[in-house]
Amino acid sequence: MPSENFIYFFTVWGFFIGIIFGLLKSFDATGLLEYTLVITAFFYLFGHIVIGFYYRTMSVKSYSFPKKLHEKELDMFVQEIKKREQIIDRAVSLTDSLSELNLQENAGEKR
Repeated sequence: MPSENFIYFFTVWGFFIGIIFGLLKSFDATGLLEYTLVITAFFYLFGHIVIGFYYRTMSVKSYSFPKKLHEKELDMFVQEIKKREQIIDRAVSLTDSLSELNLQENAGEKR
């Protein structure tokens, strides 16, 4: 399970335990809210502590990031985007010139 999911799981458990404890111990809405928030925060922090100790005891594997490969792919994407922008610019200019020609022809027919 990824560490974020573990923290989310602990936080949700803390929220529900906080609601149950707040319903049993408080006599007003603010008491329920306080118990829920405090217990949820405790479980949230406890989840972080558990994950911290877990990663501290693990041996960290290092790997090399293929920087050159990613840079090459990104350059290729940039070139493709530039090509598509040029095609779109040509299509827009063609459409504009045809629209002007159409307007001129329509204006000539109205006279």
